[in-house]
Formats: sequence, structure tokens, C-alpha cells
Amino acid sequence: NPLSRSKIRQQIGHALERQRPSTNQESQRSTLKGREPESMLARMFADDEFGLPWHSSVDHSGAYLIDRSPSYFEPVLNYLRHGQLILDKGLNPAGVFEEAIFFGITSLYKPLEEMIKQNEKPGDHTAITRREFVLMLQGRGANCELRCQGMNFEGADLSNLDLRYINLKLANLSKADLSGANMSCCCLERTNMAGAKMDGANLQGVRMVLANLEGATLIGCNFEDPHGRKANMEGVNMKGVNLENSQMAGVNLRVATLKNANLKNSNLRGAILAGTDLE
Repeated sequence: NPLSRSKIRQQIGHALERQRPSTNQESQRSTLKGREPESMLARMFADDEFGLPWHSSVDHSGAYLIDRSPSYFEPVLNYLRHGQLILDKGLNPAGVFEEAIFFGITSLYKPLEEMIKQNEKPGDHTAITRREFVLMLQGRGANCELRCQGMNFEGADLSNLDLRYINLKLANLSKADLSGANMSCCCLERTNMAGAKMDGANLQGVRMVLANLEGATLIGCNFEDPHGRKANMEGVNMKGVNLENSQMAGVNLRVATLKNANLKNSNLRGAILAGTDLE
């Protein structure tokens, strides 16, 4: 058996592409489980009856092959060892953030988000009005993607607008009125929508990874796409959100937070809820 009771050896890198560098890491099982016992990484190598089976390939020495970036994984592993998040100079915190998301190390989300924010260049963050945004919508070509990354829409009235396929990654939509808006296939990764009003919005196929929706209302929203495009809401913060009567079949809510959320009459059939906080 290549997996011992106390130690685990991982080969982090591209197992199928030998020309790329990989790194062998040997870790105590307690390191992988102790600091974040509910993380996906801890569950991969759990040795009890409640652990999830991990079916990774192993090499000739018994090391488990994990196809991830060794440079970005190393700070995560060191954090699990000694509790300090230390990034080498020049290492992009966004890459480390992706590893933290993949392995479900939730205690790293906030400090890494702060690092990413500190690296952003200063700019004009004056809130955009409905009129200004409608002019932007009218001015784009039929096949032109509208990119609104990092823009400030705080408190804006964007209700009943056609916002399909717009890139709103890292945008500020806190307290905005998005009720009745068509936001299907929008990119809302790490977007701030705290306190937003989104009742009746169409959210089919949205990418909402690590978005903040704390205190928002999403009554009667539709996330279910008849064409099979699944909404990705992995790691989303939905504390205190009102999701009453929403259609959320098949939605990816892995390691999301829905503490104190109102899920009355919501349809979560087939939703991915691994590691989700539903207390």
C-alpha cells in the first residue's frame, strides 16, 4: 500500500507531461488534515470511514500524482504546516488563490483576496449610473463582448436590462437593483453583490466563483438552463441570502456558504453541495 498511516508523498505537477517541472512533497497526514479538516485536500487523504476515496495515480515510489502547479501549491502546503501564508517575491497571489479554491482551504480566501486587491492598480472608481451603462450597452457591436471587470456599479438601477455574457469579474454591484435582469452566462467571479436586489433575475450558466452575495435577495431566480449549462457558484458567500422559490437544479455550490439563507421552496435537485455550509 503506497499510502502509509502517517506520511503521504505527493508529486505535484503535470503527471502526463514529463517535460514540465514537478515537485515531490512528503507530508505528515496530520499536516493535510489538522488545520483545515473539512477541506477537500484533507478529505482526499482521510483514513477514516467518513473520508472520500482518492483515486489518483501513483508513481513507482508510491507518490500520489496531483496535476497542479507546484509553485502555487507550495505556499498552501507551507501554510498547512506552520499557519503562515508566505509568498515568494514575484509569485502571483491569484495563482495561489486558485489552488486554495481547488483544495478547499477556506481560511486562505480572505488573506489572498486582500493580496490580490493590493496588487491592483489605482483608478477611477466612481459609481456608474444606469444611463451611462445603457449607453455602453447600445454602443457595443452585435458580436462584441462587453468587459466591465472591476467597474463600480454600487447602488445602480440595472433592473430588467439584458446583461447576457457580460464580464463583470471583480466588479462592485453591492446594493444594486438587478431585479428581472437577464444575466445568463455572465462572468461574476469574485464580484461584490452584497445587499443586491436580484429578484426574478435569469442566472442560467453564470460563473459566480467566490462572489459575495451576503444579504442579497434572489427570490424566484432561475439558475437552471435547459441546454445543460450549469451555474458555477463554487465558494460563493450567500450568508443570509433569500433564495425562496428559486430554481437551482444542478448548480455547483461546492464549499459555498449559505448560513442563515432562506431556501424555502427552492429546487436544489442535483446540486453539488460538497463542503457547503448550510447551517
